[in-house]
Amino acid sequence: MLLMSCAEPYVQPSPAIHADPRLTESYAIMEDGYRLPLSRWETAADSRAVLLALHGLNDYSSAFDNLGNYLNDHGITVIAYDQRGFGKSDGQGLWHGSERLTTDLVTVAELLRNEYTGQPLYLLGESMGGAVVLSSLASSPPDVDGVVLIAPAVWTRDNMPFYQRLALWVAAHTFPGKELTGKGLDLKPSDNIEMLRALGADELVIKATRVDVLYGVSNLMDDAMPEASDVPGNILLLYGEHDDIIPAPPICELYAKLSSSESARLTAVTYENGYHMLTRDLHASVVMDDLATWIKQNGNAAEPGSNMRSYCNKIIHG
Repeated sequence: MLLMSCAEPYVQPSPAIHADPRLTESYAIMEDGYRLPLSRWETAADSRAVLLALHGLNDYSSAFDNLGNYLNDHGITVIAYDQRGFGKSDGQGLWHGSERLTTDLVTVAELLRNEYTGQPLYLLGESMGGAVVLSSLASSPPDVDGVVLIAPAVWTRDNMPFYQRLALWVAAHTFPGKELTGKGLDLKPSDNIEMLRALGADELVIKATRVDVLYGVSNLMDDAMPEASDVPGNILLLYGEHDDIIPAPPICELYAKLSSSESARLTAVTYENGYHMLTRDLHASVVMDDLATWIKQNGNAAEPGSNMRSYCNKIIHG
């Protein structure tokens, strides 16, 4: 076992080509020359706000098609990009490093701030995208007016059973390139079966994940949680009570940290009928209406939904 553990988790290197960061209609060009495929949902009338959305693990920017079309009707422009290693990006299926993902986010946010001058700019991170957002806020906060976290991936190693942490380390250092499908796990990411079937047929959605990618995501989640109590600004935290992808205890730990932050103004909502993919569930319209209301009210509370404080008290104390 010791001899086998000489392998190292792979991290895809940067192209290291100098370029001026810029936006095109279909790409965001980073300073190392890497191109992030871009999706835009522009409002037909004048836009009142811009939302930059980051997708979750193995997904890509089309994850926000439903949300983008919905928010367009409320005068909100939505921009999303395929993060490195996902969707149509180069090196799909490989891990490109947590620092690289957070740097991309800060760069794209700055480019959008310059393109949509005078409009409020909000960030949205779903699952793994939420961990990227939290990490960026803790290290080099982008200039935004508020942040939406949808079931953010904050299941750190501290919250994992010891045998899971050990198994992940051993796997990442023995067969890092092995692909896992998750078959046999009794997980239900959404109650929208038709949508899930469409994802299964989508060639750009990754179906088998390399062990070193899972290891990288775990490192990202470890980075995202500790500094949450120092995260500044307006924050909307959304979570479905039927979410079995990101367990409730780490979400409640995140809620406690954000609640204790002196620099954050937190609105936290749980949904009794919600699953992990809140904006694509069968009850997505309720979630998306809360989100639209929060943005239009400049980061003030969304009214519907159950109270996360009482929900977390129930989770922690039974």
